Amino acid sequence: MKRFIEGEDRKQATLLPECLDDFIAEDNPARIIDA
Repeated sequence: MKRFIEGEDRKQATLLPECLDDFIAEDNPARIIDA
């Protein structure tokens, strides 16, 4: 039985951008909901 959970590689690239503003276009209706 393992005592510790093995972590992920810290050098792994992320799937999504760090900020969702970089992912959503300026004219996307989701920005209206956020406003």
